[in-house]
Amino acid sequence: MSFHNQITGLILAGGRGSRMGSVDKGLQPFRTSTLIEHVIARLAPQVASYAINANRNLTRYQELAGNVPVLPDYLDGYAGPLAGLQIGLQFCPTELLLTVPCDSPLLPADLAQRLHAALSEQHADVALAVTMQTRPDAATPQRQLHPVFALLKTSVLPQLEAYLASGERRMESWFKSLRVAEVLFEDDAAFSNVNTLEELQALEQPLVPAPPSQHDAALHVEQAQHLIAQQITPLDASLTVPLCSALDRVLAQDVISPINVPAYDNSAMDGYAMRGADLPTPEQAQATLKVIGIAYAGRPCALEVQAGDCIRIMTGAAMPAGCDSVLPQELAAAISENSVTIAHGVIQNGANRRFAGEDLKQGSVALAKGKLLRPADLGLIASLGLAEVSVQRKLRVAFFSTGDELRAPGQPLGQGCIYDSNRYTVFGMLTRLGCEVIDMGIVRDDPQALDAALRSACQQADAIITSGGVSEGAADYTRDILASLGQLSFWKLAMRPGRPLAFGQIRDGAHSAWLIGLPGNPVAVAVSFYLFARPALLAMMGAQAPQATLQARAQTAIRKRPGRTEYQRGIISRGTDGRPEVRLTGAQGSGILRSMTEANCIVVLGHEQGNVAAGDMVDVLPFEGLI
Repeated sequence: MSFHNQITGLILAGGRGSRMGSVDKGLQPFRTSTLIEHVIARLAPQVASYAINANRNLTRYQELAGNVPVLPDYLDGYAGPLAGLQIGLQFCPTELLLTVPCDSPLLPADLAQRLHAALSEQHADVALAVTMQTRPDAATPQRQLHPVFALLKTSVLPQLEAYLASGERRMESWFKSLRVAEVLFEDDAAFSNVNTLEELQALEQPLVPAPPSQHDAALHVEQAQHLIAQQITPLDASLTVPLCSALDRVLAQDVISPINVPAYDNSAMDGYAMRGADLPTPEQAQATLKVIGIAYAGRPCALEVQAGDCIRIMTGAAMPAGCDSVLPQELAAAISENSVTIAHGVIQNGANRRFAGEDLKQGSVALAKGKLLRPADLGLIASLGLAEVSVQRKLRVAFFSTGDELRAPGQPLGQGCIYDSNRYTVFGMLTRLGCEVIDMGIVRDDPQALDAALRSACQQADAIITSGGVSEGAADYTRDILASLGQLSFWKLAMRPGRPLAFGQIRDGAHSAWLIGLPGNPVAVAVSFYLFARPALLAMMGAQAPQATLQARAQTAIRKRPGRTEYQRGIISRGTDGRPEVRLTGAQGSGILRSMTEANCIVVLGHEQGNVAAGDMVDVLPFEGLI
């Protein structure tokens, strides 16, 4: 289990706000969003989940953070960080709690990783961040402890509550009673906090993500996926459509069954309906019953059986009065025009009878909100007598490619130019998802053109997908313009293909849209869309996006370097023993689009995984129905 799955984050925002015009620090405007939103963007990839400690504006904090828990102090009177820490430890669902303040928007991207390593290595109760600061009145740098940047074991809660019960409130004094591991961080600015409006204004320069430290060169794939899932919430927009227009749409409300299904007790077989009391006993060996009528589906039989009687019945027909069991006709020992003989032990009392409400009871949930409707779902809804259904409106997604070298198919291809394939790949994947697509064509490698395109897309769409322009090249402007228009959450991942990938939110006036900047290489576009854009868009639709991983045997050895997640194109088939096996499509370069067209799956090689030997089992993501 990776370390971040063991950690819950807690953002401490529980102060009075008296230093900054009686406005909570976390809610202070900061570069088109708020301080706490910048903290969330840094914290969320490092933890399994997070909560906010606040004593005012609880609803506002919850809105900004996507409905995460907002926890007021258990103690009265604004008792400082320890009061927030107390409620955080009481709430914490994991073994470890990571605390950060709401007014430090530059907190390190590797904070949790390094504190966790020290906590484990030193068998400590708490790990604290430390920096060396040079003060004007000191000749040498001085050690500075940062007690609100802490990773704690939840087992210290009883000690904290005893300390608070004694009337003490100083955080540093309480830490002295614990086993403390100190972790030295080189970037002192990452721990700077905002205490005045003047300090806030001084930080208003554009925030480009801090360079990755030697400890964390790029986000893990799981961390990035977790961050996206934490930030994106479903749109609140629905409409009612005829059932025939609902395929591949997402349910906006639970479908509640207005009837019992089946509506009445009925037969599961063609055969003979009878009383269980008339089944033969071991002493009888067999019994012969008189056939007094016939029951068809849709034409119930009005007769009521008496002892020794039975009724010929068809599948789906209502059970006649007095009958509780059905003998399948092929199990009868003998059949004549007016009688049927049954042997002992052929069926049990109550056999082959379907009860009213057995599939669905009236008033129960037939299909849950968030279900992506497939053909069988339409049939189920129709079986309830419902002619229309409430679904989420189609997601509006704008997309474009970037690059001076790109030409549209059909145009002359000049020297040094290539045809734009990415836009058509993205178009197909968006269409498969049922999105309302807005094709914005090709955008030049020009900051003004890109800025204008992103603003236009933001005005029209719920989400924006771009390809190209997110690496570290001189003409790669997307991530920098994204940072100036809104908030950039990450732009570099430890994966192949698809290392440069930007995610964030942009704003233009009253409009906002999530943006995923895909790489420029054709294979990286397809792989990155599947892993990041598809789940994000489905989350916006309110749908679940499970990625079903299969296991298959590698036909040949596969080279893999630990330290990044790799996605290689493969062909899965059944081996001679009937078990699934997979082979690669050949060269795995991120520009070889043919390798995607030949493949029917992606072979997933985990972050810490090394070389794979022939015969080893590997994880596989199938393409069918996905891309």
